[in-house]
Amino acid sequence: MAHLLGAENLSISFGTRTILDGVSLGLEEGDRIGVVGRNGDGKSTLMRLLAERQTPDDGRVTRRRDVTVGYLDQSDVLDGDLTVGQAIVGDAADYEWASNARIRDVMSGLIQEVDWNATVSSLSGGQKRRVALAKLLTGDDDVVMLDEPTNHLDVEGVAWLAQHLKNRWRADAGGLLVVTHDRWFLDEICTRTWEVHDAVIDPFDGGYAAYVLARAERDRMANVVEGKRQQLVKKELAWLRRGAPARTAKPKFRIEAANNLIADVPEPRDTLSLNKMATARLGKDVLDLEEVSLTLGDTELFKNITLRLAPGERLGLVGVNGAGKTTLLRLLNGEIEPTKGRLKRGTTVQTAVLTQEVKELDEVADMRVIEVIENEKRVFSVGGRELSAGQLVEQLGFNAQRQWTPVKELSGGERRRLQLLRLLVGEPNVLMLDEPTNDLDTDTLAAVEDVLDGWPGTLVVVSHDRYLLERVTDHQMALLGDGKLRGLPGGVDQYLELRNAALVANSSASTAARGSSQAARAAAAGSSRPGSGGGVATAVASGSSEAEKRIAKKDLTRIDRQMTKLKQQVEKVNAQMTAATEKSGGADFEQLAELNKKLQSLAADQEDLEMQWLEASEKLD
Repeated sequence: MAHLLGAENLSISFGTRTILDGVSLGLEEGDRIGVVGRNGDGKSTLMRLLAERQTPDDGRVTRRRDVTVGYLDQSDVLDGDLTVGQAIVGDAADYEWASNARIRDVMSGLIQEVDWNATVSSLSGGQKRRVALAKLLTGDDDVVMLDEPTNHLDVEGVAWLAQHLKNRWRADAGGLLVVTHDRWFLDEICTRTWEVHDAVIDPFDGGYAAYVLARAERDRMANVVEGKRQQLVKKELAWLRRGAPARTAKPKFRIEAANNLIADVPEPRDTLSLNKMATARLGKDVLDLEEVSLTLGDTELFKNITLRLAPGERLGLVGVNGAGKTTLLRLLNGEIEPTKGRLKRGTTVQTAVLTQEVKELDEVADMRVIEVIENEKRVFSVGGRELSAGQLVEQLGFNAQRQWTPVKELSGGERRRLQLLRLLVGEPNVLMLDEPTNDLDTDTLAAVEDVLDGWPGTLVVVSHDRYLLERVTDHQMALLGDGKLRGLPGGVDQYLELRNAALVANSSASTAARGSSQAARAAAAGSSRPGSGGGVATAVASGSSEAEKRIAKKDLTRIDRQMTKLKQQVEKVNAQMTAATEKSGGADFEQLAELNKKLQSLAADQEDLEMQWLEASEKLD
């Protein structure tokens, strides 16, 4: 395989901490590499160095001369004054980029719901992320580097991105480097894994599952070696502790060797653990939503849904963005009242909700980590033994120094870890998690999943992380945006099949409507011609559903924007034709022919948009 880029003896430090120390590696054509490791261990730093967005303290990055690199940063890098369309395709006309199958695929997969003419600064964080990802993927780079690309993508978006990246290049072409906490995504697209830890990088063959198995075997072998070393340490300690007279007779080199063996104790890897905590007793009645409807503003989110949670039930919720997943959790928690129906709550139920934004920590922003937990209790029963607050937070990765850090200075992952711990020590028996994997690294996720595996209470999880859902929940349900709650016996795969079927049905309905509209127009035109005896065909339209009407409204808005833009382009071409005629006296036939060809193409686009507008209007009638 041909070499694309690599690193030779890369080293970089921040303050007194060494992030990478003498790292050498390479990316070859056909490589699909996932980068894993703890938050703060240097995954993003490594990617920035390889993309030449940051300069190392020592060493260098090598790159084949003709190789181009596309890089998606975690931060917002788009010009806020640009419109969405300008940010992605620049000043290219619609018909220019729309003729490219890859660009059309990216548009439909990532920004179908984003306003094309909205300014970037007016978008939400998730929408900005999608636009930045769309801009990158519409390019034709040899190497694509993605830093947390699945953030702000729903289950469907993650599945689309995985499929796109798998089909983007031939198996032996291109290169991909991705940093993500989404284990399903890593397994789906990666052929190799780099683990960043302790300023070094360990390579593994395969995706996340293969990496976990290989690391477990590596750790097992390390434990065997360490066990043998410990036996030697005990033996040498016993030898050294013999009386002083005896020691004087020992060879000096033997004493030095024993002291070196004892001193050369390797630093243990900082492992996270979150053991089972006490849980309040849960009766037979938990939470029931009975014939619940909810209207927010002009939108009816739920229509007569019924959901009954049993003791110990483990439910996963998936759905399209805006379908009401977070709102459903708020209904279950009693934070909002339904428009119709009721919430029935068991007398022994104690709920706890991990929100997406973790705003609950804002009220303790000036307190230190250890103080936040001590406010709950000072001694905790964990795994059958008692722990102090300090010992408890240390289990979840807050060392003695980090425990005294103010909450406002914590990273996103640390805030989420702390709030989860804060919820668990309150001994709830119903735990609801809203996108719990955000900002957490794979090791922390493994620790969280370990405790959720043995969670004795009722668990409800909203997440786009398929690995988490399939690991910690027993069954899944879906919100598809039509106000109904559907069971998914086939799991996430069934949800994706339902979404694909809905998209195909909408596409078929649109095509049929277009054909019907064209036939009606042709019949009407035939009947209006002198001497024609044909009658006008009439179509009886069945009433559109609310979901179809919402889609139609969005289509009308989109089509209006496109028609306005086309009108501006027509005016521009007409002005160019006028200027060319005045300049050459109509003699520059080649330029005028080219402009006329462009004008005809725009006219065809306008006619097509008019047809789409008529079809969308019919659905609203």
